[in-house]
Amino acid sequence: MVRENAAKRLALIVIVACQVTLVVDSTIVNVALPSIQRGLGFSAADLSWVANAYTLAFGGLMLLGGRAGDILGHRRVFLTGVMLFSLASVAGGCALTPSWLLAARAVQGVGAALAGPGALALINTTFDEGPQRSRAIAIFASTNSVAMVFGLVLGGVLAAWTWRATLFVTVPVGIAIVILTPLCIGESSRRRARFDFAGALTVTTGMTLLVYGFIRAAENGWTEPLTVAILAVAAVLLATFVAVESRASQPIVPLWLFRDRERSGAYAMRALVFASNGGALFFLTIYLQTVLGYTPLQSGLAVLPSTVPYLVASRAVPRLLRRTGPKPVMVAGAVLMLAGMAWLTQVSATSTFLSVVLGPFLLFGVGTGFISVAAMVLGMTGIPDGEFGVASGVLQATPPIGNTLGVAIFVTVLASLSPPAPKVVGIAGGYTAGLVFGIGMIAIALLAFRGSRRKTLAPVS
Repeated sequence: MVRENAAKRLALIVIVACQVTLVVDSTIVNVALPSIQRGLGFSAADLSWVANAYTLAFGGLMLLGGRAGDILGHRRVFLTGVMLFSLASVAGGCALTPSWLLAARAVQGVGAALAGPGALALINTTFDEGPQRSRAIAIFASTNSVAMVFGLVLGGVLAAWTWRATLFVTVPVGIAIVILTPLCIGESSRRRARFDFAGALTVTTGMTLLVYGFIRAAENGWTEPLTVAILAVAAVLLATFVAVESRASQPIVPLWLFRDRERSGAYAMRALVFASNGGALFFLTIYLQTVLGYTPLQSGLAVLPSTVPYLVASRAVPRLLRRTGPKPVMVAGAVLMLAGMAWLTQVSATSTFLSVVLGPFLLFGVGTGFISVAAMVLGMTGIPDGEFGVASGVLQATPPIGNTLGVAIFVTVLASLSPPAPKVVGIAGGYTAGLVFGIGMIAIALLAFRGSRRKTLAPVS
């Protein structure tokens, strides 16, 4: 028993280390973008694709990566993803041209799309359902926001030395994961199934175009003809995917996952909260540096206090779930986030960090901790063997899609300010206007999570 418990603790450390690495990589390079532009000669138009190439592959392939684990074995696909991610990190750190770096970032995203769903699925196969699994999921989920902020801080430190270090830094962690995983994590049973190629093609292409459409909307606006066309094609492909899956005998994403109102509401709330947070963090970074005069490293350190209440709230969720169930926890989290967003709308060109920014971000920390962990526990509850990967893929797809959507909306709000205001006042005003949209996203999330009268989360035949 002692040896089994030690193996499970090591397994959780390995799984969490993978999640931290994947999330850190989504932010750590952003701080180094000016150095990358100078070092490799990126044009201003192409520079954003250092981040976008990773997000596009990560978000577009997540569902496919989840189902691949169900069919081929979660540990096998997890290790493949980690190895691919680590090799791409080495290639990116050695890049000599812009196209070389962009290709490496895209391959990193592919590796992350394989490893991410596998990490959460391995928690389900390693830990028994109930308090043990809920605690493991809480620890796993608590890493997301902390790792995102840690990536900003670490990126600021490493970029002052060399931008290549922001890519190389994750490689030792990847090597350790590859070595330790076979020692503490067993292979999951494989689901005997034919691969749903029609579903895989429509969902992968549709999700990739959806994320790309959001990226283009942030860069060129929502009314740009190509952006509209891309989003329209994405909508058609995803609608086709639903039609294909409803007739498939062995679908790549079983539609019963979304028939329970609580589970589908948890998916929606998780996506919309990440959209709100992603947009708010994007503008907060601009506000701190442009209005308050912070350096990139200082901006990362300024957001750091929000991670403490996030960690505390995340660890408290398993106990709260046993007492109240998921709905009150998620609603309480959304209310706290609404309060924080409303407080932040008071930001102005003369505001200070202590007067307007710190308090709301402490509320964000608690609210996000409640929602993130409760949604993940709810989303993985009642999932039968052979479906852990796809359920994990749905949950893991919400952060990159939500973040991309949130940034696109907030950028559009700032660009649409009229008449033009002085730079500092305009940014503060745009930040306030963007936060109103953030409030709207969380309000929609609350409406989406109306709850279900059914008591079971078992699959519906």
